[in-house]
Amino acid sequence: MNKLWPVFIISSIIYAIIVGNVQNVNESIFSSAESAVSLTLTFLGTMCLWSGIIEIAKRTTLIQKITRFINPIVKKLFPNVGKKAYEEISMNIIANILGLGNAATPLGIRAMKTLQEENSDKDTLSDSMMMFILLNTASLQIIPTTVIAIRMSLNSQNPTQMIFAVWISTIMAAIVGIITCRIMIKKEKFK
Repeated sequence: MNKLWPVFIISSIIYAIIVGNVQNVNESIFSSAESAVSLTLTFLGTMCLWSGIIEIAKRTTLIQKITRFINPIVKKLFPNVGKKAYEEISMNIIANILGLGNAATPLGIRAMKTLQEENSDKDTLSDSMMMFILLNTASLQIIPTTVIAIRMSLNSQNPTQMIFAVWISTIMAAIVGIITCRIMIKKEKFK
């Protein structure tokens, strides 16, 4: 990709020079830069807000209550992990549920490191690691803050209109993924 993008950019500029559209290229460069900065500021504000809410929730009993609520599900999906891994997996799931993809990433990396420490075969993913990757990728979301922020930055009339579709798609992705992962794990154990 690092070689492909420069080729696209250079060929586009050369084509614009040949057909006399250099003015449009210049305008596009500056308007794209402006849009990128605006989108970045929108994301930054959204991430600061939700990261702050998570920090406040950590200092209260809210996270513990949410963790207790999802604990039966986490224990069922991750039967062979330690307490530290349970907590880190739960925090990652909570961050994803709240739509904090960027805040969930460090939590996911921390959980994966803990799962790797518990893994007996360091060269192969454990069943828990595979399930965690799957859940993290499905990213079950109740509040899709990133999508809402993008829609707001593009001046959407109703930036939260797609929430129901996000719920359906992330729930279905998680269910199908979990079932598929369980089937693959069972098949592998019977070999």
